[in-house]
Amino acid sequence: MSVTVSTSEIKLTKTEAGVFRIGDSRVSLDTVIIAFSQGATPEQIVEDYDSLELAEVYAVISYYLQNRDEVEDYLARRKVEREHLRRQVESRSNPQGIRERLLARRRNL
Repeated sequence: MSVTVSTSEIKLTKTEAGVFRIGDSRVSLDTVIIAFSQGATPEQIVEDYDSLELAEVYAVISYYLQNRDEVEDYLARRKVEREHLRRQVESRSNPQGIRERLLARRRNL
């Protein structure tokens, strides 16, 4: 008789915007996977995001490694969404020349 036990559980909460948050934190799945992909250890990630527990970070990495294609698709969609949002924000306020405008306003005071 064999018994199978699953030991890695992860709580992901999907926001209305479609972002997966880890546990009860505001840290996104994207943040942890990108940090891991850039070489950060789970311990370093917990140090940078102290609202996470080490076991959660290991579970997220395990989930990623077991579901790499699905997570990579999610990350690609999120990258497109972030780029779209960035363009929207930039179109509302042009950051170019802001320093010069602020200095000119200061001189006129």
